[in-house]
Amino acid sequence: MEKLTLQQLETKLWECADVLRGELSATQYMDYIFGMLFLKRMNDEFSFERSIRKKEFEEQGMVEEEIEELLNDSSIYETFYIPEQARWDKLKDLNLNIGPELDKAFKAIEDEPKNSELIGVLTTVNYNDKERVPDKKLSQLLMIFDSMNLANEYIESEDILGNAYEYLIKQFADQGGKKGGEFYSPTEVVKVMVGILKPQEGERIYDPTAGSGGMLIQSLQYIKEHGGNYKNISLYGQEINLSTWAICKMNMLLHGAKGADIQKGDTIREPKHLENNGVLKTYDKVLANPPFSLKNWGLEEASADQYHRFPYGLPPKSYGDLAFLSHMVNCLNMKGMLASVVPHGVLFRGGSEQAIRTGFLKDDLVEAVIGLPQNIFYGTGIPAAIIVINKNKDEERRNKVLFIDSSNDFIKYGNKNKLRDEDIEKIIKVFDEYKDVEKYASIVDLKTIEENDYNLNISRYVDTTEEEEEVDIDLVLQDIRELKLKMADSEEKLNGYLEELGFDNI
Repeated sequence: MEKLTLQQLETKLWECADVLRGELSATQYMDYIFGMLFLKRMNDEFSFERSIRKKEFEEQGMVEEEIEELLNDSSIYETFYIPEQARWDKLKDLNLNIGPELDKAFKAIEDEPKNSELIGVLTTVNYNDKERVPDKKLSQLLMIFDSMNLANEYIESEDILGNAYEYLIKQFADQGGKKGGEFYSPTEVVKVMVGILKPQEGERIYDPTAGSGGMLIQSLQYIKEHGGNYKNISLYGQEINLSTWAICKMNMLLHGAKGADIQKGDTIREPKHLENNGVLKTYDKVLANPPFSLKNWGLEEASADQYHRFPYGLPPKSYGDLAFLSHMVNCLNMKGMLASVVPHGVLFRGGSEQAIRTGFLKDDLVEAVIGLPQNIFYGTGIPAAIIVINKNKDEERRNKVLFIDSSNDFIKYGNKNKLRDEDIEKIIKVFDEYKDVEKYASIVDLKTIEENDYNLNISRYVDTTEEEEEVDIDLVLQDIRELKLKMADSEEKLNGYLEELGFDNI
């Protein structure tokens, strides 16, 4: 039996995008395609398991009525249970009022007690919007998905669903521009962060601004690629945007991270991951790409923060960057480590931000600051940096900060810049070796940083300027004299030729 390949699946999903283009923006039709993909995947997995169970009951000599009764018992299934009105056979041939029937199907799946993990995930999109998605377009989507069986037994590997999902998220981010940056961080940047943190099996890993979940998925993949048991980790995330939260939940499930705890809500105003005694959960690894310089991030609520997340002071009202970073630091356990994307202003702005930075440095939390190329993030062309904080630095790294300037290491990729594999490997290698590299990296002791008023601007510590070649003035003057003599000689010869030809001298 020929199994569905990643390339074939990607092609089919892009056909779906072609169907929906026009009335909808990329970030809108993304939701419709993801919902349909998830619906078909759940149906195919359920249908396959149902056929296995039916065969088992038949082999036991049960009569048809008894078998049907047992097959309608959701507790016998390992997969999500699909109620009858949400089954693919009931939906695939619809050609009128398709939207309402799909909405009912998604609601029925969420209402099934066995599927409690899906509550709110599938009903974030309204399929009953005939102006945006008329029946004709929905019918075309049903036909495309009907041409594929997405049960594990019919796909090349379990990874292809998650990989195709990531492919689509990337494509939508490319098309979505600024909006795309709200749910997607470039994979290359995430690989740098994960490569620095090196998540291990058995750890708790957290992203407080989870977006579509790429950082958690990359952490899972890292453990898998390094021979660890990727199912033996605990993934946590929080996302404020409802639609993006739903995408994140689906992303986790399609990558086999069924136990991931993804909460929806405002991380600063209302963090959702709490222990039984009401204190914040702590983690081994934290990684995030918070919104850059968020205005109205929650200063008023932070002023009376019950979780005591701001011991170094409160960030200014119109710059939320250090609010998220302070939250992350507070969420680390005593051996915890974090990597976060930050705009460069965080590294050198004065006032309350300087006070917070000073607190981090005096407590010897900052392990590295890594400058990235400009124009690699969606929604902004400004350069950003990765700050690495470690509550349990190795002895030889104490009271020091490693500065890395990788701003010139990239390749042009469409209208964006992109880190190459060698650029990613170089950053991770230099961080691991923690050493000076001429015009690229510099280890700076805290005393020097203190003398610079706790300014972490990378250019203060890593000199990337090229030395200008010294000019020998005497040699240049000699060259000029020789050129003048040659010009005079050439002019004399030219005048001679002209004279022979009967022309006046020039």
